[in-house]
Amino acid sequence: MRAMVYHGPGHKAWEEVPKPQIIDPGDAVVRVDAVTICGTDLHILKGDVPAVADGRILGHEAVGTVEEVGPGVKTIKPGDQVLVSCITSCGTCRFCREGRYGQCLGGGGWILGHKIDGTQAEYVRVPYADTSVHVVPDGVSAQDVLMLADILPTSYEVGVLNGGVSPGDVVAVVGAGPIGLAAIMAARLYSPSQIIAIDLADSRLEAAKQFGASVTVNNGRQDPLAVVRELTGGLGADTSIEAVGVPDTFELAVALARPGGRIANIGVHGRPATLHLEEQWIRDITIVTGLVDTFSTPTLLRLLAGHQIEAGRFVTHHFNFDEFPKAYDVFASAADTGALKVVITR
Repeated sequence: MRAMVYHGPGHKAWEEVPKPQIIDPGDAVVRVDAVTICGTDLHILKGDVPAVADGRILGHEAVGTVEEVGPGVKTIKPGDQVLVSCITSCGTCRFCREGRYGQCLGGGGWILGHKIDGTQAEYVRVPYADTSVHVVPDGVSAQDVLMLADILPTSYEVGVLNGGVSPGDVVAVVGAGPIGLAAIMAARLYSPSQIIAIDLADSRLEAAKQFGASVTVNNGRQDPLAVVRELTGGLGADTSIEAVGVPDTFELAVALARPGGRIANIGVHGRPATLHLEEQWIRDITIVTGLVDTFSTPTLLRLLAGHQIEAGRFVTHHFNFDEFPKAYDVFASAADTGALKVVITR
């Protein structure tokens, strides 16, 4: 089969590799029908995730058809169409029992495209398949469900739920890429009074309006701190969500929060960021971080099936498998191409 293989920082190739096989009783081999590229994949290619070894197949999001299951698998069967989650769960360790699947101690967590071969391939082996894939509901498209593999549960759990968004809140979202837009979509489920989107790209700010932002700020031309304070009587945002993963955006997210406010960091950081405790120690702020657990995926699937969220709106570009390198180029140049999420299909 062919797969997108990582060969060290800045190097990847769509190349021939062995097809995965069942190794453990709980495994499933899934024929990949649709896959996408994540900002985390770009971080890997920058060298920000050194645990990813040369030769690793990239990717942690897919929708596919079950081809084969191990003798221990009970909830899915060959022929089922499934969502392959970005998080793998053993289902039995302390953290899995608490719903913190991202911290799985039993060999799960974020492993696909990280510690084991991932989904950007014609086939993928999924460990702990009973607790790590979700059967696709009837009447929804693979493209829409694919957005629930990572960006929507990540933004919902790590941004909106961890950030304590409540009705009437003012929410500032720093970064209007796919994760930031997903945070805007998820925040709207809780009826905030204002959602302020901050980005350097006008195209992404325009997208933020379409996803539900009430105010947009280009921080190349405007001072977002001044805008947020003007909208809040000088206080700041109830919740600020960092959705980029660079030091400047984290520091901005902290500055935007009101006294007693909450800062939810979603971004994947490859460099240290400064926390100005000399300014913040007195302000009663709460800073939360997190890796997605995907405990919310069943809820989001029901919302998708009930037409309460429009996940397909994230998709801006389509490619077939033989165009994988081009898909990466388009996604990595989002400021020029306008790409939000790309979908690559057979």
